[in-house]
Order: sequence, then structure tokens, then C-alpha cells
Amino acid sequence: MSAEDLEKYEAEMELQLYREYRDVVGLFTHVVETERRFYLTNDVDLKVRTAENGEVFFEVTMHDAWVWDMYRPARFVKNVRVVTFKDVNIEELAKATRRGRWRVEATEEVQRPPAEFQRRCLG
Repeated sequence: MSAEDLEKYEAEMELQLYREYRDVVGLFTHVVETERRFYLTNDVDLKVRTAENGEVFFEVTMHDAWVWDMYRPARFVKNVRVVTFKDVNIEELAKATRRGRWRVEATEEVQRPPAEFQRRCLG
């Protein structure tokens, strides 16, 4: 398999993942972004913790979530626990009144895939 074939395969997998995301986003009320993953969930809890050395970290727990990960055969997960020293972004989704689309409160549409996907697959 050439590098070009591999790149094409990964682009097709990401496009398939985006289509799945588009189909399930309406089932969830929150978007959760960490440095490693992107989640959709209806139940999220964020706790700010302090390590023994004084550094602040975050503990995020989610139940019944969908995870953006093209290498995962099953993207629906029952329980998720993320512990990180990096940024965590949690946004509540609001159902738009027109065309049944969902968007983030700050008017940024959730129908858009993550930026990395846009760069690699949509040009």
C-alpha cells in the first residue's frame, strides 16, 4: 500500500466518521473537547482538581457518549473519564428553530467537523 493509498483510505474513513457525527449530533446536548478527543454527550461533569505539587488539572466524566475517533470500532461509550492538565471545552447545544439543525450557543454551528478534518478532507 502506497502512502497515497493510505492517505486516501484515512480521508475516506474520516468522511464516513463525519457522516456518522452528522447523523447522531441531534441526539446529544453537549460537545466536549479535550486535547485528544471530541465527544458528544447528554451527561457531563467537570471537576477542577489540584495536584500535590499545586498544579491544577481537570477531571471530566461523561455517561452515554459518542466519541470522534476513526480508529475505534464502536464510538458509543457507556462511561468516559478524562483526567488532563490541558484545556477542556464544554459547550451546550441548543436546537435551532429552523431546519432542525443544532448549533452551539455562541452561534457556531456544530454541523461543522473539527478543524483538522476540514483541513485534511475538505480542503
